[in-house]
Amino acid sequence: MGATLKDATAIVGIGQTPFAKRLPESEKRLACRAIVAALDDAGIAPSEVDAFASYTMEETDEVEIAKSIGAGDVTHFSKVGFGGGGSCATVAHLAAAITTGQASVGVAWRSRKRGSGPRPWTNTRVQLPTPAQWTRPFGLLRPADEIGMLARRYMHEYGATRDHFFNVALACRNRANQNPAAMMYDRPLTREMYMTARWISEPLCLFDNCLETDGALACVVVSAERARDCRRRPVYVHAAAQGLPAQHHGMVNYWNDDPLTGPAQAAARHLWKGADLGPQDIDVAQIYDAFTPLIPLSLEGYGFCGRGEGAAFTEGGALEIGGRLPLNTGGGGLSEAYVHGFNLITEGVRQLRGTSTAQVPDAATCLVTAGEGVPTSALLLRS
Repeated sequence: MGATLKDATAIVGIGQTPFAKRLPESEKRLACRAIVAALDDAGIAPSEVDAFASYTMEETDEVEIAKSIGAGDVTHFSKVGFGGGGSCATVAHLAAAITTGQASVGVAWRSRKRGSGPRPWTNTRVQLPTPAQWTRPFGLLRPADEIGMLARRYMHEYGATRDHFFNVALACRNRANQNPAAMMYDRPLTREMYMTARWISEPLCLFDNCLETDGALACVVVSAERARDCRRRPVYVHAAAQGLPAQHHGMVNYWNDDPLTGPAQAAARHLWKGADLGPQDIDVAQIYDAFTPLIPLSLEGYGFCGRGEGAAFTEGGALEIGGRLPLNTGGGGLSEAYVHGFNLITEGVRQLRGTSTAQVPDAATCLVTAGEGVPTSALLLRS
């Protein structure tokens, strides 16, 4: 896929609603607001949209969205599974459709009222699919419990500490403190606050967990040829990949031979194979951060460091602006908003446009990743 899609399409518009714990609008209205804003950003009329891509967990659908924004005939529509693992794949699906002539103007979106809506795991009727029947009766009820167990194994195997997880939380919070749109814009984080915070699922404290957010985001994808005539500087989709490793069992990967080998490795192999770039060429990264331990695991999975070196990679301000790999420059899911990772895509676009609130000087390449621990996806973006 990567070689076929290389630089053939570009993201030309991004849009979002405000982010908050509670917003009054419906998910449908939020979705439409974000999509119309993205189309306006691109300078493209809604009537020209002929492709949609979103998540299987998205409550709004193509039929209602297309009618509400005034789209024309739609010739491609798709949905990607596994929650946060699907974010980058929505863009990849549009890129593939446009490259193969199935569509010309694609919109990807995510609208969610996670802050004011129900928690997915509270629906007890769907609590025991395989493999959850072997874990939830023993107390692993929430994603935080599952990742907490994985984090403890990582700490045991490689000597990671809570200070390493704090480095991740702090980098994201520092960037959010520069971003007026972030939920944590005016709320600095200190080490003392982190170390004394209440447990959510030990060893994960409050600040190791993503926010609960209402909001919506969208982006517009067109061919590279058309992108040259759009309103904004195009950001090219250089490569894209999805990853579902053999014998994977979701976040509860504990009975594999190596539970710390996750979907990032599978996605990364395909991503770099289809690219003219390597990890050493990435100027800035937007790495999925539903939980802080996912960052060191992803740093290893995508080849920024060796196996077991992800925690140490975070030391010495490596994830801050000016560090080895500036990370989640809008604040990420930990401190900007948690909308299943879509804000990482839009922040990647802003970095390569040069319009981020925490701009990395001369950034020309950006890795964006979806959720580690579940079947995942990734994008390589370039200016």
